[in-house]
Amino acid sequence: MKETMVKILASQYNDSVGEDSMEFITEAKLYEKNGALYVIYEESDISGIPGCRTRLKVKDGKVQMKRFGEGAGIGNEIKFEKGKRYTGFYATPMGPIELEVLTNNLETSLTPEGKGELDIDYSISLKGLLEGRNKLNITLM
Repeated sequence: MKETMVKILASQYNDSVGEDSMEFITEAKLYEKNGALYVIYEESDISGIPGCRTRLKVKDGKVQMKRFGEGAGIGNEIKFEKGKRYTGFYATPMGPIELEVLTNNLETSLTPEGKGELDIDYSISLKGLLEGRNKLNITLM
């Protein structure tokens, strides 16, 4: 397992709020297993889910994002694949909400050495409560 730094820029766009962005830099762990590149980092107060750990699995043009720990809820997993729709559930204190994600674009320039970028552009719907478009840029330094 290798230690690295990651810069995360997350932008949200929706009709009711407009554009909202946040950026943070944190330490991450990086490893390769069965042809997949894994990146694990701790969320922060800035992301709104402190105490939560995020794991990204990157393989064959697909990205799986899974969150663990406090604030992560149960079943908080999203899969991204360009042009594909993913349906799952997002856990909240009031119970699970159906989640639908459509990956508009996914580009990765990550190297096995743990350098490069991961860009994900996706539309998200939380069962009528929230709809919007998000962009996630993760840079491994």
